[in-house]
Amino acid sequence: MTDFLLIRHGETDWNRQLRFQGQMDVPLNAVGQEQARRLAQRLAHEKFAHLVSSDLLRARQTAEPLAGLPGWPQPLQTELVRDLREQHFGLAEGMRVADLQREHPQAWAQWLRFEADYAFSGGESISQFHARVMAAMRALAQRHAGLTIALVTHGGVLDMIYRSALGLPLSGPRQSLIPNAGLSRVRLAGQALEILQWADTAHLADMPAQPVYDQQKLVAKQHGTAT
Repeated sequence: MTDFLLIRHGETDWNRQLRFQGQMDVPLNAVGQEQARRLAQRLAHEKFAHLVSSDLLRARQTAEPLAGLPGWPQPLQTELVRDLREQHFGLAEGMRVADLQREHPQAWAQWLRFEADYAFSGGESISQFHARVMAAMRALAQRHAGLTIALVTHGGVLDMIYRSALGLPLSGPRQSLIPNAGLSRVRLAGQALEILQWADTAHLADMPAQPVYDQQKLVAKQHGTAT
């Protein structure tokens, strides 16, 4: 059994612009840096034995305040795991919805079906993405059995974990809230994945409202059913 403190990276300018970030190396903005600082304050008294991060800059920058928490004899060494990167969106990386609708209308229409085996040209499908994320999670659980791990990663990665824990299909729009610098807790025991807490943002209560990428609303709008 291994417990995970799951953290989505803090805000970036591209989050605010609702761009597909994917595996492009985008830094935190000033809001994201403050979110990371507050997250570290929130976890200052948590007992975790290991710190893991996606190797992308926005995740590493979110992990930095955690590595330097008081109470450790020296800063924690952050393990960087490439397989915990965001999904690769291929031709869509760096683009906003309006850009895709204008420049690649067929690809955008196909994307909105949220089919598990579809990938933008040059990118990876949800099925491929899910397989690498869950393999990385199980590998971490095996190496750190019986411990609690703090893990800084991305919205898509957390969506894969959420779907796995609840037995949801890989096809279909995202159903979970995944805020920047939000805190979730899961437990992995063998093949069983249990959600203990999800999307806690108490430490961000008085900060600016976050940008929301709502896949269900995108689908509704496409079909003319948005309210």
